[in-house]
Order: sequence, then C-alpha cells, then structure tokens
Amino acid sequence: MEPIVSPNEQGVNLDPDDNMASLLESKGMSIDFPRQGETRQGVIASITQDQILVNVGTKSEGIISGKELESIPKAERDRLSVDQEISVFILDPEDSSGNLVLSYMRAREEESWKKAEELLASKKTFESKITGYNKGGLIVDLDTIRGFIPASQISLSRRAAMSGDTPEQRWSKMIDEPVKVCVIEVDRERRRLIFSERAASTETRETLKERVIDNLNEGDIRTGRVTSLADFGAFINISGADGLVHLSEISWDHIKHPNEALEIGQEVKVKVISVDKEKKRIGLSIRQTQEDPWADRVAKYQVGQLVEGTITRLTKFGAFAKLDDEIEGLIHISEISEKRIEHAKEVLKEGEKVTLRVIKIDPANHRIGLSVRRVDSMAYADMDWQSLLDSDFDAAIEEAQGE
Repeated sequence: MEPIVSPNEQGVNLDPDDNMASLLESKGMSIDFPRQGETRQGVIASITQDQILVNVGTKSEGIISGKELESIPKAERDRLSVDQEISVFILDPEDSSGNLVLSYMRAREEESWKKAEELLASKKTFESKITGYNKGGLIVDLDTIRGFIPASQISLSRRAAMSGDTPEQRWSKMIDEPVKVCVIEVDRERRRLIFSERAASTETRETLKERVIDNLNEGDIRTGRVTSLADFGAFINISGADGLVHLSEISWDHIKHPNEALEIGQEVKVKVISVDKEKKRIGLSIRQTQEDPWADRVAKYQVGQLVEGTITRLTKFGAFAKLDDEIEGLIHISEISEKRIEHAKEVLKEGEKVTLRVIKIDPANHRIGLSVRRVDSMAYADMDWQSLLDSDFDAAIEEAQGE
C-alpha cells in the first residue's frame, strides 16, 4: 500500500487559507471546482416545492432555494423537469452549511446580457413587445432584462401616432404592441441597455408621408399636433405627414395670425378638406370640426332692426361697425349718406357710436349689412313703431314688478 505523504513532506507550503483546489493543482491534479460569479451548465437532479437540486459536474449537487427559487416565474418553473439541462449562476461555492448555492434567473440574466452584447456588435435587429414606459420613452424586454427606447429613437410612424401631453396619454396605449429594435448601447455595470426603433426601421419621412396620404380621404377627422405657424396658416402633423390649415380655416372668429388661436405643440382635431397625391399636399380645417357659433350670435338680430354700433374701421368702400363683442357688420359707402361721398371718413369717425339699421343678414358668408342713411326710412316705420310699443310694454312690466 502506497504510504500517505503530507504536503509539507513533499515540499509544498500551504497557508491556512489554501483550499483543496490549490492543493490538487500543486500535485498536478485538478478538479473543476465551481467559482463564485461564473455561469455553468447543469442537469436538474430533483425538484421539490422548496428547492431544486442541480448537478454541475462536481461530486456534490448545487441548490436553488429561498428567494432564488421564488424569483423564477411560475410559468417558467412549471416547465422545468428532472434531467433537464439548464444554465446556473454560482452565488456561493460553499455556504455556512456546506451547500453550493445556485441561481437560475441570474444565469438567464447573464445570457441576456451576452445576447445584448452580441446584438450590439452585429447590429442585427430583434423583435419584442412594449412592456412599459416612463416620461422619456418606452420600455422593451430582451429575454430577462429590460431595455429603454428614448423618445428620440422611436420610429417616425409611432411618434406621429402618439397624442396627449402626459407620458400616460402618449405611451400607455402602446403597451403590448410589437416592436422591432436594435441595440445601440450596453453597460452591464450600470445595468443600462438602450434600444433604437428608428435605427431598425428603413422608413423615411418621405415614405411615411406617402403612406399617410394614400390612406387619407376628404372628410376624415384626425387628431394632429401643431408643428409650425406662419402668417398664412398653421402646419399640423397627422400620423407623420404635415398638412396646412389656412388662416381662414383655423377659427370661425376673425383672426389676423394663427398664434391668436394656436401654439406649437398643441394637439388639435382637424378635418381633411383636400388631398393632392400628385403634389403631396394635405388641406386641413380646424373650424369645420366645431359648431359654427355665428348663427347663435346673430340670432338676436333681424333685418330692419335698429341697433347701436361702434365704428371700428373706415375704408374707401365703407365702414365696419361692431354691434357687440362678437358681431361686426359692414356699412357700404352707399349706405352711409344720402349724398355721394368718396370715403367713409367724410361722414364717420373711428370709435364713434352711431344708430344703424340692419339691412341684410348672410349666414353662409357670416356677413351683416348695416345702414346709416336708412335709420329714418319710412319703409321701416311699422317695424320701428312696433319695436317702440314692445319696449314700452317691457318697461311697464318691469316697473310693475318692481313695485
């Protein structure tokens, strides 16, 4: 029988901290002992409610238990079976109880990070789905790890489709939608994984606009966002293509510049009023999505009625008079005086308050025709007399009620 020779007798100096691995190595022998932080392949030896035992090639089996067992999603845990080969992460080669402590999910995570690095190097795209969002963009899973798509890296079509002012309004309806992305940054130490949908897409602004125009029809109601304002109107982005709302189609009220009613970034509802596929132009209207308030405003006026007005503008063809805060009418130059005049300023002054006769109401064109010279016209005598009687009657009623 070969005598047992101690390490010291063989000239091997061992410190108290030297382990069996270093001892065997010094004798030219080696066993592949698990090391903390490495990932290994193993075979499931047994599965119970409290633990999973895994053979990782050493004489003793490793254990997955406690929080590490609970971290495995139920659906995934149910798929595990005895004799199945799995990857495991070495948490502790030997704990206080002598157990080899393993983690299944940490191994999966390491595999995911390795996959992310490979995707970054190859610049290949992969498909996933949107699982969440924050104020800066969308969250997408890569196997067991989460990555982030900044708003600037979201595709043109998806950015065009978003609406709302808060992250919830912009992103929430995109949850569970499929998405194709590529990896543009990996930082394991900071657990930072950045994706780009734009880099994975071949879509350009021009191709997006063509697709939007092909799907647009006159009369469609869409939601868009104001992208720019000009003297002649406003540009509204709908689904990735800019359309023009002419100044006259912004509001039912008279405005001199779009900034009186709109601001850049504002979300608005628009009606498609023209589509020119050849020139790739889209005509839009904001006011046609709203009820015309003019009919209600002018309902209190009727042809022949006497009204009080304030002169607001004087021109060669006549004068404009404001009847109230919302209604302005035109006094044609032929309706200012019985005498022939060349300019309204010969008779009227801006800011002057005058009595006027309503001679025309044009709902279709939002116009009220007024007259100064017909204020005393006998053609309206009956109406004036009836109006006087009505006003006297109303005054009498009010006086009686006040007693």
